[in-house]
Amino acid sequence: MRDWDKAYFNGGVVQNADELIKQCLANAKEFRDTTKSQLDIPYGSGEREKLDLFLPENSEPKGLLMFVHGGYWKALDKSVFSHAAKGAVEMGYAVVLPSYDLCPNTKITNIANQMQEALKVASKLVEGPIFLAGHSAGGHLVARLGCKDRNLPAEIQSRIKHIMGISGVYDLRPIRKTAMNDILQINEDEARLESPVLLDPLDNLRFTGWVGAEELAEFRRQNAAQCTIWGGFETQVTAYEDPEKNHFTVIEALGQADSLLLTTMLNT
Repeated sequence: MRDWDKAYFNGGVVQNADELIKQCLANAKEFRDTTKSQLDIPYGSGEREKLDLFLPENSEPKGLLMFVHGGYWKALDKSVFSHAAKGAVEMGYAVVLPSYDLCPNTKITNIANQMQEALKVASKLVEGPIFLAGHSAGGHLVARLGCKDRNLPAEIQSRIKHIMGISGVYDLRPIRKTAMNDILQINEDEARLESPVLLDPLDNLRFTGWVGAEELAEFRRQNAAQCTIWGGFETQVTAYEDPEKNHFTVIEALGQADSLLLTTMLNT
């Protein structure tokens, strides 16, 4: 019988995972302290319903990137990943990072709704094309924004040029078999209603599934499955395994202007 907890435990295969998170906190604070920004913009009435906006220093933004953090829908917040905006800001884009409520205090369904509200608010802050990216649970959440049943306003849909899930979890059904479902409390209905792999994408969507080549087999399988299924629609789909990258190092390229990840995502 498969050990589902081991299959989704990234910290178990990356020996310095705790050190990488500590480094993230330091890098994020340094970036916030030195970059043009508007912090804690509310997109709802809840304590965690806030987003941070980072802007190019001396030019009008070319467009907007919204990056959604991971943490298995139960941990972390926007402040841990501020530096993920660095590369895109240096390339001339505005970047927003939202926080969201965490399980078990809420349900994944509600988090997906919160990200839609965050996108609505963010879209009014910056003009031009919109790009969505998310890591791990955030990959799920941005893919969820690309599903037809979200009913995004037409003016926002028309601005979305590319969605990139980075190490995303697109099928929630296996997560129900892990011990962390005691916290997430995903039932069978929610697993089916909130899994992008089981839902129709927006027409003419561009979607990239990006995953580290050294990640756990389940994350690489999830990436391949999502891209294969959505590739059967009128969707431009790309699946990519980033050489020598694991679940934690795969997002480092977000902080590097003109990295392959960013040029792939922002190339319209």
